Amino acid sequence: MPRARSAPTLDDVARQAGVSTATVSRCLNSPERVVERTRTRVLSAVEELGYTPNFGARVMAARRTFTIGAIIPTMENAIFARGLQAFQEELHTRGYTLLVASSAYRPEIEEEQIKSLVARGADGLLLIGYARDAGIYDYLRQRAIPTLVAWAFAPDSTQPCIGFDNRASMQALTDKVIAMGHSRIAAISGILEGNDRAQGRLQGIKDGLRHNGLDPDSLIVVETPYEIEGGAQAFDQAIAGKERPTVVMCGNDVLAAGAMRRARELNLSVPDDISVTGFDDIELARILTPPLTTVHVPHRKMGRRAAVELVKMVEQDSVGLSEQLQSSLKLRGSLKPLT
Repeated sequence: MPRARSAPTLDDVARQAGVSTATVSRCLNSPERVVERTRTRVLSAVEELGYTPNFGARVMAARRTFTIGAIIPTMENAIFARGLQAFQEELHTRGYTLLVASSAYRPEIEEEQIKSLVARGADGLLLIGYARDAGIYDYLRQRAIPTLVAWAFAPDSTQPCIGFDNRASMQALTDKVIAMGHSRIAAISGILEGNDRAQGRLQGIKDGLRHNGLDPDSLIVVETPYEIEGGAQAFDQAIAGKERPTVVMCGNDVLAAGAMRRARELNLSVPDDISVTGFDDIELARILTPPLTTVHVPHRKMGRRAAVELVKMVEQDSVGLSEQLQSSLKLRGSLKPLT
């Protein structure tokens, strides 16, 4: 029986390329430090031989696994997709692999996933928002796992974060809604318990009402999971009172899409009969009919900046710096001024 062919080694690549093993290592780990002609020759040898770097040796040498864990609340819609894609792209350029888990908005599942990723040697973790048991942060600190929060920003937090102010962003939209003549406002919110982003956005609407001399206690609030069907069902409840609201402000674009679908089913024109707004400015917002007025979140910038900062925390053993990113209003056809 013929002997199985052994896997090509670093020495094989160096010999074929006519360089030292150190040069091969630099080409694979720090290609920017090698002149292009040499780099091309080495990478050609790698391709021809089918060489695969020894990940275990790299881990032992660096005492890192070069993996970053991210736990997001859901994969069922595109809320986190754009930011997470940018996060992964930036990690890739820095030699890291991303491991992603979804908690389905359940804190007990998130805790299990955090411990599982730590057990598997994740060098750092990206978490969404702040709302979780303080014991989890203690657990991560005790094990010296760099942890960064995104999709939220709290200047007084000791936990480093790269994100935006959900509350102030929603107040800015509410101020605009009221300036356009709306005073009868309903809110469709995500489930508030354990979700500081949803809580902040709802408080932002109430802040806007208060700021403009309206009673925040008069606000109609319906909670529902972040699903199109949930937004549709919540819309029925939001307009069920004696006096129909002139605008329904939704906690994200997915809920707004559901609300707009239900409005059409009820033969209500958006925005002629009722206006609808969202939050996030995912691609869905631009393809709805009419296009959705919403709050633009800088998802890709947030993802890139989070990756840069988290890798810095891992490699430089730094405590991490927080950065507040700015949201902006996108005024589109779903919101109409009252005459």
